[in-house]
Amino acid sequence: MAVDKERAIRATVKSAVEGYASGFCDRHISELHDENGTINSKIHNIFISALGPEIQYYSALVRSLDSSLGNMLETMAINIATINYDVTQHVEGVLYGEQTKYIAKILEEYKRHARIPAVHDYEGITKFSNKNDVITKRHESDYCLKDLETGMHYLIELKIGGDLDNKKARSEKEALLEQYCILTNSLGSEKKVKIYFATAYNRYGEGNEWNQGRVLQFFSKEELLISSDFWNMICKSPSGYEIVIDEYKKNANLIIAALNRIKKAYLPDSNRKIK
Repeated sequence: MAVDKERAIRATVKSAVEGYASGFCDRHISELHDENGTINSKIHNIFISALGPEIQYYSALVRSLDSSLGNMLETMAINIATINYDVTQHVEGVLYGEQTKYIAKILEEYKRHARIPAVHDYEGITKFSNKNDVITKRHESDYCLKDLETGMHYLIELKIGGDLDNKKARSEKEALLEQYCILTNSLGSEKKVKIYFATAYNRYGEGNEWNQGRVLQFFSKEELLISSDFWNMICKSPSGYEIVIDEYKKNANLIIAALNRIKKAYLPDSNRKIK
């Protein structure tokens, strides 16, 4: 990887962590005396508040941390992608009725385990183009990347941890296939478009096989970008994952410091030494 590109990626990661730590801390401390704040509102849940203030605090904080950290990672990934790709977050254009019917057909076959997902399942779908049955549709997309060097387009649905139930897995694949049709209809070719389901980390541990059955019922292995594969792609480098994780770890102390400030504000007694 070129030195300038690596510096840009590291600067993006550092900036994201700094902004997140500051914003997360400021938001929770500003809610210290707000009974409807993220943490204080737990007092209204008698089943949580009855367990004591520390459980009430940690229960609310962990949920908030998990959700907001995921949002930060999504935004950070988009900003990294802009270093290497032309990035948009929607596709808009024509979608033919025959295409939506065919998509519904293969999804139903996936659901009944009558068909094993494969990329070739939707190859040639642009041929289904009855001009008398057409609509114009816009789809919001997590990532629509265009590689300006190769002309390739990548449609990516990112789920931080990858947890999906059957209904969500089906709907995510349906949305991606509709985006695929809209984009390929616009380009007039399927050769320059690929779709992916991605996760920011491997919930089974980096290097271990990722095998969430509910997703694999609707997505083929070739359509997955799990953890390092995702970060390597948006960094456009086989060392992208290592660079992102290394820089994140270098700045993780900022988030730890923010968490300590919040704890001191909400649980001042926990900071006193026990005699």
